[in-house]
Amino acid sequence: MQPNNIAVRKRSQIARANRMMFLWIAIGSVVVGIAIVFAIFLFQKLVYNERVLAEKDKTVSILKANNAVVSDLEAQVRVLDTNSALASVKAKDDDQTIQVILDALPADANSLALGASLQNKLLAGIPGLSVEALQVDPVVGVESLASDSVDASTGSDSLNEITFQFSVKGSPEALRAVLTNLERSIRAIDILSLRIETQESTQLMTVQARAFYEPAKTIELTDKVVKP
Repeated sequence: MQPNNIAVRKRSQIARANRMMFLWIAIGSVVVGIAIVFAIFLFQKLVYNERVLAEKDKTVSILKANNAVVSDLEAQVRVLDTNSALASVKAKDDDQTIQVILDALPADANSLALGASLQNKLLAGIPGLSVEALQVDPVVGVESLASDSVDASTGSDSLNEITFQFSVKGSPEALRAVLTNLERSIRAIDILSLRIETQESTQLMTVQARAFYEPAKTIELTDKVVKP
């Protein structure tokens, strides 16, 4: 009977050892799994922090670059403020000279204002001149809806321009005065086509041209969310 008892005890010890080994392996697996998950979390956190720091460095570099050119920009504005050519075409005597540049490139595509300027200033007050026709086209996609046959991305608004055309009748001296007014205008005017026809003792001049505008720029600080 004694050998049988010894065999039973051995089998019992082996089973107990197997249970203890299984328990330690399970505990070790749990610890290793937790360690792996924690390591992955730390790695993701490190990568995210690096992305945040990169965005901050980018912002700091932009601010430094902008601050570095502030003095040069102020100097250029002061030089423009003493420009006699700009000062001679100021709309108002108390305006700053730099206002001339802002008036030359208005921030809005205001075709009505351009038409009023043409009618009341550039084509008015010239002896012997009569305005036969005047048309200023609304900017497609800005002041009017784009039609099916016009692509707004390739229309006149793609160059920030306002097209117009007019016909005037008068003597050669009057027509020359019109071109001089266009040349001296504070607005940047580009003549696309010009046609002069002789009608008895007068001449008819038809002009197609364009003026330009520059949309206002907004500078503001914004918050950027870096997604993990």
